[in-house]
Formats: sequence, structure tokens, C-alpha cells
Amino acid sequence: MDTTTLPVRPGTAIDLADLVGKELGPTEWFEITQERVNAFANATGDHQWIHIDVKKAAASPLGGTIAHGLFSLSLGPYLSSQLLALDGFAHGLNYGYNKVRFPAPVPVGSRIRMRVTVVAAEEVGGGIQITTSQVVEREGSDKPVMVAESVARVVAAA
Repeated sequence: MDTTTLPVRPGTAIDLADLVGKELGPTEWFEITQERVNAFANATGDHQWIHIDVKKAAASPLGGTIAHGLFSLSLGPYLSSQLLALDGFAHGLNYGYNKVRFPAPVPVGSRIRMRVTVVAAEEVGGGIQITTSQVVEREGSDKPVMVAESVARVVAAA
């Protein structure tokens, strides 16, 4: 899909159903900086050395600090909103994840972007449940750095 037409802005269950099976994206590149990784470490209390100790991580087999896997996951709402805007609804919320994997590391200084495929859009009590496959890729890597099946719910505008 041509990213110049994104984000897609469906406002009804029918609009969402038309997107099932379609890949949206990719997003623009997002740079993973040490400052962002440190801020995530401070927000979560996860100060494992491979994320924040630049000197020690440089001597590791990875050759430097890497982003937390959960940092990559936490970028899901931000990145996916660039591809699928659910602003035609009263409100939406993250309902959870069915599957999450981190197949490859995200070294600090790298850039990532996301592709989203709408897997399902089903009417549920009071709204619509949207399941998407989110794939985050790192520039220059053959493997994705995160693959997740996200579940969101939106409530139709009155």
C-alpha cells in the first residue's frame, strides 16, 4: 500500500472489515537512541546492563547496548497509529496481545519501522474488536525485531 495515503481512517465496522488481510505500511523510520532506551529503563525499573551500560555492553557479543524487547512492543500503539487511525470512533483501547516474539535484537543507534496487517475486525458487545499483526523491522536486518498479534477495541461514535 502506498504510504502517502496513510494513515487509513476507517470509521465503521464495514470499513474495518474491508481492511482484513491487507498490509499497511511501512511507517517512517524511528531511531532508537540511548536516551530513549535509558528513559524506558527508568520508567520500568529494568536497568539490565545490556540496555544501559554502554561500556560493558560494548565488550559483549552484541557489541553495544540494545533496546528492551518490551520497549519495541511499547512502540506498537505509536507506530501503528501512523498506519491505521481509529479516530472515527468514540474511543479505543489496547485490549491485549495474543502472541509476541522478539526474533532479533535492536542495537542502540539503529532505526526501526512497522508494517501492520489487519487480521480480523469483529463486532463485539459495544464495539468492534480489531486484531492486527504488527511486524517491526530494523534497517539492514533480514529478521524482524518484533512480531506481535495485537488486539484493540473501539466503540462506535454516537
